[in-house]
Amino acid sequence: MENPGEPRWLDSDEREVWLTLVGVMTKLPGALDAQLQRDAGLSHFEYMVLAGLSEAPERTRRMSDLAGFTESGLPRLSQVVGRLEKRGWVSRCTDPTDGRITLATLTDEGLAKIADSAPGHVEAVRKLVFDPLTRAQSRQLGIIGKRIMGAVDPADRCLQGMARSQGSGHAESRRG
Repeated sequence: MENPGEPRWLDSDEREVWLTLVGVMTKLPGALDAQLQRDAGLSHFEYMVLAGLSEAPERTRRMSDLAGFTESGLPRLSQVVGRLEKRGWVSRCTDPTDGRITLATLTDEGLAKIADSAPGHVEAVRKLVFDPLTRAQSRQLGIIGKRIMGAVDPADRCLQGMARSQGSGHAESRRG
């Protein structure tokens, strides 16, 4: 019987699952980042910014919405978008209907960059995540991931943004 106020320690099976999950959370982003850096000269975060814009109507999002999509703060996003602007892949302007809002738009060059980068990224995602799993395990991973995200962030802006974009038929839903 549990004592109120006592920690609910993990049993040995839970601890093994937890340490495996921590390993995935720690190593998978680095592996995806390494592939994108090597093959496309992009960080995974830069790729997600470009992807988020590629999915948006007219390839444009408010910076605040893009921050939600990428799960980042505005200062970090602004620095990255500034770098992407210098490369000619993104442009920023003030929203003509509300001068307090900054819009980010994926340029034609940025669209070409994400289109060129996507095949290698998707192959890395397949190799690292989906190839080791059966179809049933893949579906179960999706169910498990959604349940955990529901506990971590019930208003998960990133997944909601992706679901809206997939419903609109934009290219990133096919890119990964």
